Amino acid sequence: MALGGPHTPRVSVSRSVLPITSDRLYFGDGNTASSRDQVGILDGAVSRFGRSYIGEPDVIAKELAADAAVAAADTLLLTIPNQLRVDYNARLLQTIADHVAPHLR
Repeated sequence: MALGGPHTPRVSVSRSVLPITSDRLYFGDGNTASSRDQVGILDGAVSRFGRSYIGEPDVIAKELAADAAVAAADTLLLTIPNQLRVDYNARLLQTIADHVAPHLR
């Protein structure tokens, strides 16, 4: 018996995103972003962590659009830092929805 059935499997990609529209004092200008995937251990297993996108929303949108893994994926999961307050995270999500997501369609 074949696993998964006759359908084509879905592919999901996760990317960390931190659009900076203010607060450069805290986050810098985006030059600190990891420019490539990293490999590490997660729960004892070797895991791949996608690069982080930090900077101006329009730059993030262009970089995500050029990311081969993002282009090949059916689903893109965007993560934001969880250490920030709820109201700050809500603003980040709104910035992503308004200025990054429309360029990824």
